[in-house]
Parts: sequence; C-alpha cells; structure tokens
Amino acid sequence: MKVSLTVNGKDVTADVEDRTLLVHFLRDTADLTATNIGCDTTSCGACTVLLDGDSVKSCTVLAAQADGRSVTTLEGLASDSGEMHPVQRAFHNEHGLQCGYCTPGMVMAIVSLLRENPSPTEAEVRTGLEGNICRCTGYHNIVKAALAAASEGVQ
Repeated sequence: MKVSLTVNGKDVTADVEDRTLLVHFLRDTADLTATNIGCDTTSCGACTVLLDGDSVKSCTVLAAQADGRSVTTLEGLASDSGEMHPVQRAFHNEHGLQCGYCTPGMVMAIVSLLRENPSPTEAEVRTGLEGNICRCTGYHNIVKAALAAASEGVQ
C-alpha cells in the first residue's frame, strides 16, 4: 500500500507492505536510524517517536496508521543549523546516557512529557518515563537531564 507521511518536516511517500511497522518505515524507507528497535512489544521504549506531537512507540504502530500524519524522530529535533534541541543538550550536559541505545526514545519521551508538563517534579519525570527502559544508568542522570531541560523552559 502507498503510505505518505511528513517525517521531520519532509514528505516521505513509499509503497510498503500493509504490515510494515512505523519503526521499520522510519529506519528502512526514510533512512532515519536513530529510532532503535528494541523489543517489538512496547516494553522498552527505544523506538519512541512523536506522532502528531504525541509520544508513541513506533514498534506497535503500523506505517499505514500514520498515513497522512506527522512524525518527529530524534534527527528532527535539532535546528536546521545543527544546534541541538534543549533536551538533547541537557542529555549531553548531564551525562544522561551510557551505551546510548535507549537515548533516542528517552529524549523523545521527555520532549513529549515537557510539552504536557513544562515544570515536572522529579517524581513526575520518573512516572513520565515509565515504559522507557535504560539498562545502564539507573535513570539518575536521565532524570537530571529532564529537569535541566525543564528549568530552561523547554516545551
């Protein structure tokens, strides 16, 4: 079937099998590989992207379900000049990553969280990140990064 999406502000159209997952469309068709494939069951959150501004796990969304909609991936957060998004910068400054596998999904989840709640408490950040698993850092610096981005007024 033919699927047309706006991905990071650019139109992407392709013929795909009707069972193609959004994560595979992004990685294989749009050549955007920051969105990672972790579990294929919504358990880990490594594939989190924004679909029409809302955080979704792209491993359980069909590309056909996203037809005509807008998707933002980690690659789409930075400015055209290459300046990092404030959440990306906060991850860098607060050392919110170790191996980096979960980082794209964590960043996207935090961007969504801060749009919904621009001034979260530490507990609200931790609750907001439920479903996004990091096996390396214990979340301490990830939470610090979310709070640092929030203190900058990121939305």
